[in-house]
Amino acid sequence: MNLKTPTLTVVGAGPGDLDLITLKAIKAIESGDVILYDALVNKALLHYAPKQAELIFVGKRRGCYAFQQEQINELIVAKAKEKGHVVRLKGGDPFIFGRGAEEIDYVKPFGLETFVVPGISSATAVPAYQGISLTKRGASESFWVITGTTKNHHLSTDVALAAKSTATVVILMGMHKLDEIVSVFSEEKKEDIPVAVIQNGTTSDEKVGLGTISTIQKIVEEKQLSSPAIIVIGEVVKQRAVLNSISNDVALV
Repeated sequence: MNLKTPTLTVVGAGPGDLDLITLKAIKAIESGDVILYDALVNKALLHYAPKQAELIFVGKRRGCYAFQQEQINELIVAKAKEKGHVVRLKGGDPFIFGRGAEEIDYVKPFGLETFVVPGISSATAVPAYQGISLTKRGASESFWVITGTTKNHHLSTDVALAAKSTATVVILMGMHKLDEIVSVFSEEKKEDIPVAVIQNGTTSDEKVGLGTISTIQKIVEEKQLSSPAIIVIGEVVKQRAVLNSISNDVALV
């Protein structure tokens, strides 16, 4: 019989770089009896899990689901009652398009204790690794972070609102909506606005395409960019900072 208190900790695994994870997140993984992890999680993080922990892949990619969301919710409850501490490991930050709050809402009526460990969001970290500052004096006073696809698989109407502003626009999960996004910004006469498409950001497989609203579709095709990728639209793309490569053995002082 399991004598441990059924517990769920929703943990942000960061944007992909193994080192971009918090100490609190590592401690949570180290204490997990069951780890449910997503497709965008760096699998090297699973080495922090106890040897006896059960590791279950529940990742979702467009058109390919290991588990439906309802099944994941039920699995969290079942495993928490069976083994104790379930760590739900999600890419980026679990409260930014990560359904972390939905899963906590589902399990609370079943008596689970619930916790969250915020993660470094890909929305900010991926552009930063390319020297793109989402806000910059004289260029951008704010930024939008928008999901490219709504629950009904349509382009978010917020994209059209954002296109009317001078803010930097960051679109997650929007690659298959790129044609629509370009159309929306073109209607606002913003064909010359700089755009960056960053695939597999912060990882060794990172690929980048730089252009404008009028050229980005061709650049994506030429560079064969695809999901998972982030789209950044705004003048700050043109004003990228020049960065040195960050090596794994860099000394932090």
